Amino acid sequence: MSMESLTALLWRERQLLELLLFKLDVEQLLLTNGRNQWLAHATDEVTTVLEEIRTTELGHAVESDAVAARLGLAPGATLAQLAAAAPAPWDTILGEHRDAFIDLTHRIGALADDNRRLLTAAHRSAQETLLAVDRTVQTYDAHGHAGNGTGDATLFDARL
Repeated sequence: MSMESLTALLWRERQLLELLLFKLDVEQLLLTNGRNQWLAHATDEVTTVLEEIRTTELGHAVESDAVAARLGLAPGATLAQLAAAAPAPWDTILGEHRDAFIDLTHRIGALADDNRRLLTAAHRSAQETLLAVDRTVQTYDAHGHAGNGTGDATLFDARL
């Protein structure tokens, strides 16, 4: 357990957060352009990245606790506390990771909120459209005149 191992995990976590930001951006592009046929795939990709982030966070927590113990800090020390207690150049490196995590977290949160609003608006629009559909069916009678049918299905046996 070392600073090198911890920073390697922090780099991996940053890469995954950037990938999540990208996947959310793709999801938003699909939503805003009405390309809904790919939306399920985009959502699956977001879910996959989130699972990878959770796994990496677990390793990050274990490494952080080990480094905290070496620095004389209690388990569960924050990245800011680790940076404050770490010798140079690790203090700067850990501080830069912390700043990057804060920035990425804000950007991901804002994009996720926008996507939720877009999904909600699309769902509401679809519901309103379905409610506005006239339930009567425009049909033609045997003489070719337009009329409103009941919309009931009728089976016809051609053998008769």
